[in-house]
Amino acid sequence: MYQVLIIEDEKAASEWLRKLILKFDPRITVLATLDSVGRTVEWFQQNQAPDLVFMDIQLSDGLSFGIFEQVQVPCPVIFTTAYEEYAIKAFKVNSIDYLLKPISFDELETALLKFKNQEKRVQPVQAVTIELLNKVQEMLRKQYKTRFVIKVGEHLKSVPVEEILFFYSLEKATYLCTADFRTYLVDYSLDRVSEMVDERRFFRINRKYMLSNLSIADIVVYSNSRLKIKLKKPGEENIIVSRDKVPAFKEWLDM
Repeated sequence: MYQVLIIEDEKAASEWLRKLILKFDPRITVLATLDSVGRTVEWFQQNQAPDLVFMDIQLSDGLSFGIFEQVQVPCPVIFTTAYEEYAIKAFKVNSIDYLLKPISFDELETALLKFKNQEKRVQPVQAVTIELLNKVQEMLRKQYKTRFVIKVGEHLKSVPVEEILFFYSLEKATYLCTADFRTYLVDYSLDRVSEMVDERRFFRINRKYMLSNLSIADIVVYSNSRLKIKLKKPGEENIIVSRDKVPAFKEWLDM
């Protein structure tokens, strides 16, 4: 039976994908789950290619297209992404399949049946032109993450960024707070999240908090030209904006 490789930097998403793959066919072997361009390149240098790769576009150390620049990937690839469909339509012209997160079983089943029907006749991914990859890479660079996939018990939930009031770190973990004041654990560090979201929507106020402009209930002028922010979430601590961040914060508010 088939051997597959999962390349995904969100732990909850990779666990969910593995579960769906085994639900489709428990005889499929998941050889490994990798979370970065660097680890994937190393894996392909040391192992024989699998039958199929599921590859997230945005990995912890950059876009997955960097893998193809460093090593051959002599097998079909199904890309997974949280980006909107219009950003990756260029894949279709070369019959490269993709799945939008959060992935449903029906969508995965369709992709795997397509792979089975085209088995060994699918165009190897290394034959995809560099021009195509560069085109899609440039399109994706202009996109910010539109949703976060989080785990709720045994289920996955997709949270659009429009519903997120703020992100915060606590005891080496990162959480998001939604408009209904629910908090969820996310798989990324706050530093990583700050690279993935639109800076016009979120502002990194300090090492602990990154706020949406919809999260603020009140702003009070504080001592020594600082500001005090009261968040909409009941019981949440007030946040002090240091004097050196006040100009940038005011400019962000005025965007």
